[in-house]
Amino acid sequence: MTEKKPHILFLFSDTGGGHRSSTESIIEALHLEFGDAVTTEMVDFLKGGAPLPFNKMPDWYPEMVKAPYLWGLSFKMSDSRLRARAITASMWPYIGHATRQMVKNHPADLIVAVHALATTPFLKALGKRRPPFVTVVTDMVSTHALWYDARADLTLVPTQQARERALKYGMPAERIRVVGQPLPERCSVPSGSKAAIRERLGWGQDEFIAVLVGGGDGMGPIKENAIAIANSGLYVGLVVVTGRNEKLRQELEEEAINWDIPHYIYGFTKELPDFMRAADVLITKAGPGTIAESLAAHLPIILFSRLPGQEDGNVDFVRETETGVWAPAPEEVVRTLARWMTHPSERERVVENCKQAARPEASRTIARILGTQIGLIEEQKALLVVKDQD
Repeated sequence: MTEKKPHILFLFSDTGGGHRSSTESIIEALHLEFGDAVTTEMVDFLKGGAPLPFNKMPDWYPEMVKAPYLWGLSFKMSDSRLRARAITASMWPYIGHATRQMVKNHPADLIVAVHALATTPFLKALGKRRPPFVTVVTDMVSTHALWYDARADLTLVPTQQARERALKYGMPAERIRVVGQPLPERCSVPSGSKAAIRERLGWGQDEFIAVLVGGGDGMGPIKENAIAIANSGLYVGLVVVTGRNEKLRQELEEEAINWDIPHYIYGFTKELPDFMRAADVLITKAGPGTIAESLAAHLPIILFSRLPGQEDGNVDFVRETETGVWAPAPEEVVRTLARWMTHPSERERVVENCKQAARPEASRTIARILGTQIGLIEEQKALLVVKDQD
């Protein structure tokens, strides 16, 4: 009879790309650490069983964030311990049955919440007789109160600032750990040297390469910044990644016909870690995953926009650690590029700061913590003892 393997359930949702990519990175690390000794399952708890209108939130999210002022206002108005409790309590009569049904349909030995809305409702649905429950916070600094529930066995946060917010919201200090932002393994294990990656991608070896991105959905003033850089007179190799925004990619390809600088335009790609390894600067919105990947690549950051509320603290983090700058206008982006191109020692100082702030091992750290929760670490140690005795 085959012994049953521990099964880990990950609760996420596609409201933005970060929850999915973080979950996939942790699962990758689990299998790298423990091989096939563990099984995993990802469930989009909003699309996969939540009642209307909650099951439509992943589809509505790209449109919702196009009204950043309203988004930021709703974030700030709901971000307190008492308000978070009131929100979940008022939702429970409507979502309780669906949440209990999801728990019943997806039995697990360990449950990991990788979304703020998955924490309290699922802890309530599980009750007292439940498997271990771990929350992995994927917002970098400005973490909403909805992430935090003192009933969770562990809450893993990416930064010290996020830990301080957890304490502010009443979380037990002994159950909070700072681990960094989950990242794919390829962010910590480069696929080649900078020169080799550039050769494979067809980028110039002697070009000062600026990578311009706006997350998986190609959000923010990407077009305005690309045009400003192309018309600046700076000789920059400009890489633009438009993500799933196919309309933007087509517009830029038409616009780029008149550009006098080397340019490379991509749609959605999974090669961003290699793009960062081969580049000299990243120009991006203040998404936590992109910032963490840039730090792991030791790549200076120019932030051109942020989502009010949850990304405000990310801007502060980059400025305080001196790993980049805040440049919300295209002309400020151009000025920063010009300064770093003409004063390479200044850019190198920022590179060193990126090295200090990076946590490329975060996913492996999280995987080992989860392994401890279900006894896999102890099993590995026991196997090593047996091998030593042999």
